[in-house]
Amino acid sequence: MSSNTSQVSDLPPFARHITGHNEAGRAVIHSSNTDRWVSLEATKMAFNVIYTTQFPPDLNNDADLKGHEALMESKGLGLVNTGGTVCRIVDFAPDNVVVVHRTQSLDYGVVIEGQVEMIVEDSDPVIMNRGDVVVQRATMHGWRNTSKTEWARLMFVLQDCKPLSVAGKELGEELGLAAGEIPSSNA
Repeated sequence: MSSNTSQVSDLPPFARHITGHNEAGRAVIHSSNTDRWVSLEATKMAFNVIYTTQFPPDLNNDADLKGHEALMESKGLGLVNTGGTVCRIVDFAPDNVVVVHRTQSLDYGVVIEGQVEMIVEDSDPVIMNRGDVVVQRATMHGWRNTSKTEWARLMFVLQDCKPLSVAGKELGEELGLAAGEIPSSNA
């Protein structure tokens, strides 16, 4: 895994704008930047964490901003922010490796660019196009970029959730690459 200050894919760059309030209580732009990408070469993906919060967020005295900055500096963020939320952009290369995984979270996923195939355990794969949304409820899933030449981009908002039990079995986070890789040619 490598960290980059610039984007990895050839998709259009984007900026993150954070708002706030001045001393008079009027809305201002707190900051604008392009943030940092983390490339996962083995899976042909790149992540950009847009923002994290605890839940519910505390906006007083910029506590949420300070908490996000501290969490990012600590390098302690997993896919899910325990007790909080994560907003992240993920770019998928053409012919990406599908990593089937489960997070203990309720996620909203939106296709921003390209087309992806959502893979789940016991249903047919679903093709998702630009603008399509998935509500991912702690299920085993994976993402395949359907293009052989173009990158795809999704935005995810992950919210920590209570432990999930199905048929008397507690289902937890499952992130292992060894157990979850499906070569895209077989997906």
